[in-house]
Amino acid sequence: MTLKKHIPNAITSMNLLSGAMGVIFTFQHRPDIAFACMLAAAVFDFCDGLAARLLGAYSEIGKELDSLCDMVSFGLLPALMLVETMQRLGGPSWISYVPLFLAVMSAFRLAKFNTDERQETDFIGVATPTAAMISGALCCYVHATPDSFLAAWAEAPWFLPTLSVMLGVLLVSEIPMFGMKVKPGHKLLDTKRIVFLALSAAALLAVIVCRKHLSLAVFAVFVIYILENLVIHDAAVLRKYAHPGK
Repeated sequence: MTLKKHIPNAITSMNLLSGAMGVIFTFQHRPDIAFACMLAAAVFDFCDGLAARLLGAYSEIGKELDSLCDMVSFGLLPALMLVETMQRLGGPSWISYVPLFLAVMSAFRLAKFNTDERQETDFIGVATPTAAMISGALCCYVHATPDSFLAAWAEAPWFLPTLSVMLGVLLVSEIPMFGMKVKPGHKLLDTKRIVFLALSAAALLAVIVCRKHLSLAVFAVFVIYILENLVIHDAAVLRKYAHPGK
């Protein structure tokens, strides 16, 4: 095997290293730095696939390694960040461990993805990085702006556990979620992607104009993504029941 075959796996390993560092900073009560590590992991997660395509260096080991690294960076790390945030805000001890449900569901999600041939371009269920970004960005924002409305919500003993359970269920759901990759010959910027990009740009602009912490923009973008997909799914279900013969 030539050296170039190892480049994607080396980049994937940096994903794991970033996630592991995020776990350490979470234990040190620095969710802001932990979230930065999560963002770095996401960059490496994107780059390893890009490198594999450019170099033609696909391998079964690389596929499995990618999922193992994602489990740390986008499964364990966000769950621990939610636990740490709850405990720091004084939540009941046993309830603060409910977000670990997200880590368990992330493992099921990644195993399902590796064995599901339907998810080449789009997704079935929420992808682990999406759930991780919502969780990590929220924890970072609550830490950075303790007087914000989201911080007030996070102090409620039900909010973060409910969020983690909802995200965990969405991870293993059968709800279609559009991806940002398309098959050759298909348009990238169809209506649903244009709407998503427009709403995301508006959210980012609002955060900048209002001088809020940028983690709020990340939180908003991924919440918008999930909500749009749920609206599309519900509309399709309603059309199916309205026209059962079609």
